[in-house]
Amino acid sequence: MILNPVFHKFSFDSRNFKIKPLVSRQNRPAVVAVRASNQNVHNDGFVLEDVPHLTNFLPDLPSYPNPLKKSQAYAVVKQTFVSPEDAVAQNIVLQKDSPRGVHFRRAGPREKVYFKSDEVRACIVTCGGLCPGINTVIREIVCGLSYMYGVDEILGIEGGYRGFYSKNTLTLSPKVVNDIHKRGGTILRTSRGGHDTNKIVDNIEDRGINQVYIIGGDGTQKGAALIYKEVEKRGLQVAVAGIPKTIDNDIAVIDKSFGFDTAVEEAQRAINAAHVEVESVENGVGIVKLMGRYSGFISMYATLASRDVDCCLIPESPFYLEGPGGLFEFIERQLKENGHMVIVVAEGAGQEFVAQSMPAVDEKDASGNRLLLDIGLWLTQKIKDHFTKVQKMMINMKYIDPTYMIRAIPSNGSDNIYCTLLAHSAVHGAMAGFTGFTVGPVNSRHAYIPIARVTETQKTVKLTDRMWARLLASTNQPSFLNCSEVLHHQEKAGRKTTEVINSERTTST
Repeated sequence: MILNPVFHKFSFDSRNFKIKPLVSRQNRPAVVAVRASNQNVHNDGFVLEDVPHLTNFLPDLPSYPNPLKKSQAYAVVKQTFVSPEDAVAQNIVLQKDSPRGVHFRRAGPREKVYFKSDEVRACIVTCGGLCPGINTVIREIVCGLSYMYGVDEILGIEGGYRGFYSKNTLTLSPKVVNDIHKRGGTILRTSRGGHDTNKIVDNIEDRGINQVYIIGGDGTQKGAALIYKEVEKRGLQVAVAGIPKTIDNDIAVIDKSFGFDTAVEEAQRAINAAHVEVESVENGVGIVKLMGRYSGFISMYATLASRDVDCCLIPESPFYLEGPGGLFEFIERQLKENGHMVIVVAEGAGQEFVAQSMPAVDEKDASGNRLLLDIGLWLTQKIKDHFTKVQKMMINMKYIDPTYMIRAIPSNGSDNIYCTLLAHSAVHGAMAGFTGFTVGPVNSRHAYIPIARVTETQKTVKLTDRMWARLLASTNQPSFLNCSEVLHHQEKAGRKTTEVINSERTTST
């Protein structure tokens, strides 16, 4: 949302975006106090959640004209630079007299930059699990720095965070990254864990790096925040920019994460394969397990897109197997009516049931994430045992787990464009002197967001929203809960998820 003309009365500083009558928040711990103060003082309730700037701790840092002023590509653009008065609203559906709410700084090129192009030494690092589009983000950061700002020195840190102090680097240029967007995975390789803030910042300082682009999930972004804090503590002119990555689409604040559209599209192949298999046999039951540790977005959207799914099970929605209204009863009814059935299950669904019948897994990965039990295999066996031993009914089970096939593919056209916008937004922000920020679309407008805002909580499917209702209407599956139970469970699950996220991250076995 662009601020309307009524805001001409406010006083703006083009560098630090100081809005005198409004409130700017840079540190999340002060959110409650600031918000209360803002609501008490300002009638319209406008709050700007600002991101840090290098001049906050380097006040004498000089600025320079943006090289885009001389760019042929941008010569035809009506407004090349983003106005310092532009902000993006977190909530766009408001009541007539309700507060305007939280806003973020709009992403894009600024009229002034705080780095000379020939003095920039940038680096890019990828951390965590694979996701479609990582190579596209790498490519567009490199090409954006080179073509838009004339930057020549760009390093790729190989092997995740530990690559900083392992001395593993790859020199990147537009020629090197020219066709990497056609490949899955990451050319820089990745890893979990290995974050040592002091070692990483020591290496950044030793190498003379002054722009750091970090691609990864919420754990990685928390690491990026620590790097920014240490850089600020040492008074270094280093811009730290995060590009959030998770295939589960569970990052808070932003509309969606890159790779999500590709994952939903590729999941259709697995669902279609399961549907073909079960349709071709008597009493065929197909189970497709998709990604989704705490959030069932991929399963929900893949189910809605497919229309071949009869039941979708996600972590946010509890279910039960036996008794009236249970999953077994629904499967039996579907087999009698249609002769086959397809179930999509997110990897984090029904973990409490699996834990009751399988030995608890106390193992963790390199990031300290507790491993999930396999709901897909467990559910397949439970359904088979019930219908063959209890119901004395012959069924044909088909189980498909396409997880690694989906993670490893290159991004589709939609995600390629999205990755380009994310990368360019990060480059513009770093060149403009912003630091300790992450980028992403908020209500379809790209914005600079404080890292703490995307790591403090996790986005989950809301069972009381219309999208879940659309799924239930599409599959005609039981909801397994009434309205009051849904509200109670969602509140309880929200508290539990936040606690788990803060203590230990979970990944699939």
